[in-house]
Amino acid sequence: MFSHLTIRLPENAGVVYLNDHIEELHLEEALKAVSPQRRNQALNYRLERDRKLSAAAYMLLCVALREEFGVTELPQFGYGANGKPFITSHPAIHFNLSHCDEAAVCVVSRQPVGVDIESISRYDTELCFSTMSVREQNLIAQSPEPAVAFIRLWTMKESLLKLSGEGLRDDLATILEQTDNIRFTTQTNATRGYIYSVCQKL
Repeated sequence: MFSHLTIRLPENAGVVYLNDHIEELHLEEALKAVSPQRRNQALNYRLERDRKLSAAAYMLLCVALREEFGVTELPQFGYGANGKPFITSHPAIHFNLSHCDEAAVCVVSRQPVGVDIESISRYDTELCFSTMSVREQNLIAQSPEPAVAFIRLWTMKESLLKLSGEGLRDDLATILEQTDNIRFTTQTNATRGYIYSVCQKL
């Protein structure tokens, strides 16, 4: 059975599907369960675990579409002007995928949405200075767990960019100062070693 967790967002804003037991996924069987389009994308990764993560994220989307919207066919992706994927046969269903070494995540919603998941890794002071505002740097420095505080803010920034479909921007350090009409939902799993953030417009 395909392992996953289901987390409902506040105010019926969408649902997160997550798999943090990637080691249990059988790659050959997983590749048979995804579309040819996604299979090719997964096989572009060199490492087996990355292939598993790519397949797992798509399989989470399939489960989410079936359980939340009654969609049973394998989704085919189209891509917007900025490269953000959409489901060609159901463009009104919004989704986003992400994965890190520990887990794969998918979010589905009836409104635009972005998600990013990252491993909790060693705190990099230089990266912090180049990607965080002075206020954020102070928050991180004052945190009892700077690595966790940094990754939490990083996933918020990435999920915001994925909401709009943009790539990394020159104003990455200050991007969260422009989010009055944005809601973030962030979850930390210290045991499994990851943090994810979901971003939506209010």
